[in-house]
Amino acid sequence: MQWIMGACVGIGLSATCGFRVFVPMLGMSIACKAGHLTLSHGFEWIASWPAIIAFSIAVIIEVCGYYIPWVDNFLDSIATPAAIVAGTIVTAAMVGDVSPFLRWSLAIIAGGGTAGVIQSSSVLVRGTSTATTGGAANPVVSTGELIASIIGTVLSIVLPVLAIIVIAFISFIIIRRFIRKRKKLLKDT
Repeated sequence: MQWIMGACVGIGLSATCGFRVFVPMLGMSIACKAGHLTLSHGFEWIASWPAIIAFSIAVIIEVCGYYIPWVDNFLDSIATPAAIVAGTIVTAAMVGDVSPFLRWSLAIIAGGGTAGVIQSSSVLVRGTSTATTGGAANPVVSTGELIASIIGTVLSIVLPVLAIIVIAFISFIIIRRFIRKRKKLLKDT
């Protein structure tokens, strides 16, 4: 039963990887170092001081980069595959005491998939912002993503079941909007 809560934490953190790749990884590192989370065997390195320092530096670079016009769009092209990989890693790191097949299947499908969905929607929002405002509104988008990443990370660690409910709701809205737009495009052509 403990692996289910671990999966909830992992999937919640994976979703926040879609907003910022390194914020949830840093949050998980700190929570593990403080004894609030337990990592699966083989992932203990995440709670090490070198990892915390590396994640901290990565967070600073990532956050600052998203406030530089046009660099933010470039970062999105790198962040998409990175978010999927990070989402897979954080889910695998949190799901313990199950077979490796179940752990990695859950990590790739639920963790990486959730991070990919959130990151893809984030890319679309930034692209729309760039196209409609010439990038002038991108710092507002970046701030919203950063806030969502921080809140999502804390929520995933403190109240993982609530985080999963919120993620499911957000994913439902994103998918529904995508389907509606697709139907409208097909209808218009």
